[in-house]
Amino acid sequence: MNKRPKLTPPTPQEDASITAAALSDPDNPPLTDQQLAQLRPMRGRPRLTRPKVALTMRVDAEVMDALKSSGPGWQTRVNSLLRDALALKSGGI
Repeated sequence: MNKRPKLTPPTPQEDASITAAALSDPDNPPLTDQQLAQLRPMRGRPRLTRPKVALTMRVDAEVMDALKSSGPGWQTRVNSLLRDALALKSGGI
């Protein structure tokens, strides 16, 4: 079953009205042909100078359950916990 709502395209009159309003907006002028020619597609996120490293390790089931039960973003929170632990132990990373 498709859960996407059915989109209804604007009528030619609605489209003309929307286009006219967009073209008259002084805060958002249309791009010139030269500007359009300079556009390049972006794919994904910019590369990091120090990308994160994949990690495989074993932990107690109770620890993993507790981490995952904290909801989405638990892996980022684990990274912060490890970073904080290293900072406490060594006085900084």
